[in-house]
Amino acid sequence: MKRTACVVLPTYNEAENVGSIIPRIFATADEIPTHDLHVLVVDDNSPDGTQGIVRGLMAKYENLHLITGPKQGLGEAYKRGMDYALRELAPDLVFEMDADGQHDPALLPVFAYLASHDISLVIGSRFAPGGTTPDFSLWRRVLSGVGNWMLRVVGGLPGIHDCTSGYRCIKTDLLRRCDLRPLATRGYSFQSSLLCELLRHQAKVVEIPMVFHRRDHGESKLTLQDQLEFMINLIQLRLHRSGEFLKFALVGLSGVGVNLGGYLLFERKIGIRFALASPLAIELSILSNFLLPNAWTFRTRRTGSSFSGRLLRFHTVAGVAGVANYAVFLTLVSAFGVYDVLANLAGIVVGVLLNYFLNSRWTWHESPS
Repeated sequence: MKRTACVVLPTYNEAENVGSIIPRIFATADEIPTHDLHVLVVDDNSPDGTQGIVRGLMAKYENLHLITGPKQGLGEAYKRGMDYALRELAPDLVFEMDADGQHDPALLPVFAYLASHDISLVIGSRFAPGGTTPDFSLWRRVLSGVGNWMLRVVGGLPGIHDCTSGYRCIKTDLLRRCDLRPLATRGYSFQSSLLCELLRHQAKVVEIPMVFHRRDHGESKLTLQDQLEFMINLIQLRLHRSGEFLKFALVGLSGVGVNLGGYLLFERKIGIRFALASPLAIELSILSNFLLPNAWTFRTRRTGSSFSGRLLRFHTVAGVAGVANYAVFLTLVSAFGVYDVLANLAGIVVGVLLNYFLNSRWTWHESPS
């Protein structure tokens, strides 16, 4: 007896696209012999006639379904769609897919084959080796590259090339263990939140390189609000995933105290000129900020490197961050006349951010088991 697979297809003003993408999806059904393929369109009350086109196609495809609701963001549409699919269709596999033609339906049988062989999450990846984005502008490439890098480093999603891909196949026994309710509601913030939740439940992941095509019709729905939510969600992901970031933040605060206290001691009490007092205070905080993370923040990481090796790496990273700290400090004091303590604090903030990113990825980078 065949099992069921369901493609969840969120739509909003996709009247020009659904008429072609839905037949292309069903054309792959014969290449998925293990599953009975269904398509669930989740439309956010599109005013352009999307629902009418879908209803017309439902007369031809008995496995085509439609649910509607208010426009509340891509994430809410996926939550409604996945909840409906799990309750009403009881699929073994759920696919996430865009309705605008950017995801090639020809990959669906490949995803289903892998999911039938002990892979619980298959990701269509634009950035894995072999994946391409031929129609991306330079700005879109930079935005995607930086966003995925931040998700890997800050969000704690190492080893995934494309953290925001919207083309996925998820085994429903994995999906049922996840709590989707608190996840971000909009665009790629939802995708990264969902990925984090799937990985938290020990998803076994494979990325399949894909060509990410331009939209068949219409315009991208990526907005400034999506980008703002992404930044907020990035912090939430890190806090939700582990206590490591909180520990690092506490260590960073202690380093701020050491740095500022050292500066005031050297400059105010001992009488060292501010241009020399600042680097001395930075060096003092470097030593403090190595000992605490090594003994507490990253204590459980198996780095495979010696204490002296980590100290050398940390000091190298801290030196880079310290130069940035010092440059900000001197620039604000000398060029803009900013009060020296405030200028030093601004430099510290820049230094702390660089310290976390670089040390997490290099000094305490966990060796493969």
